[in-house]
Amino acid sequence: MRIGELKPQKGSRRPKKRKGRGIAAGQGASCGFGMRGQNSRSGRPTRPGFEGGQNPLYRRLPKLKYFTVVNRKEYTIVNVDRLNQLPPGTEVSLESLMARGIVTQNDGPLKILGRGEITVPLKVTAAAFSASARAKIEGAGGTCTLLSAVG
Repeated sequence: MRIGELKPQKGSRRPKKRKGRGIAAGQGASCGFGMRGQNSRSGRPTRPGFEGGQNPLYRRLPKLKYFTVVNRKEYTIVNVDRLNQLPPGTEVSLESLMARGIVTQNDGPLKILGRGEITVPLKVTAAAFSASARAKIEGAGGTCTLLSAVG
């Protein structure tokens, strides 16, 4: 076999379409792009992201990061330093905190955060604990119980 004898495999090459060379050529006049409209014009296609004049997706979305979460879980938040005023061995829950006036309104399940210090051993029942709050409560000799069914 010589280099001059090489040729592509049969069926792998197709003849070039000769567009705009009369009706008998099959691709005459409009060259297969139809009669009118945006897709028949020269200079098409439109730029990426173009939606036909509708406000495109990249303009409909907010410009900066930190999207607001649609169904955000709201908690009633209490810091550890507010629990320090309770007597030792108290059972702490959302209802008991509302009864004592530490929490004035129910904004959702109770979450304990770790600001401040605690020296009193308490039995705390809440829907969520921050890691630092759990460490401080257990370090003071208290217990942290997680509510299981939080909706």
